[in-house]
Amino acid sequence: MKLTIQRLTSLTTQDRIDLTKVWPEIDISQLEAQLSETQRMYAARFNDRLLAALQLTIQGAQGKITQLQVREVTRRRGVGKYLLEETLAQNSALAEWWVADDGADEQDVRAAFMQACGFCAQGDGWTR
Repeated sequence: MKLTIQRLTSLTTQDRIDLTKVWPEIDISQLEAQLSETQRMYAARFNDRLLAALQLTIQGAQGKITQLQVREVTRRRGVGKYLLEETLAQNSALAEWWVADDGADEQDVRAAFMQACGFCAQGDGWTR
């Protein structure tokens, strides 16, 4: 089965289980209740399971990405990069992008990943 990137507007029981593995520290029910046209969630799905996800906040022509996470067992396979690239492509009307440094990963690993995705360090995040 092919890896697909989807905007999630509602969650199945399995989605909630998978997202708890992606974001163990986040209340998934509360996050789902906040989803709207300006508060979005995108996820990478493979074999009906979510492997990675991010949150996108839209303010005018700017997209702010937070909580970009890939499950530990799935890292270093291009899933995070594909998730980020497809999210940007699916929201091509946005002119400015900022990705938060959530501090979840080692700083050097996160910096190398963001640079590989075409972002430049700026303050507490990356811009494109």
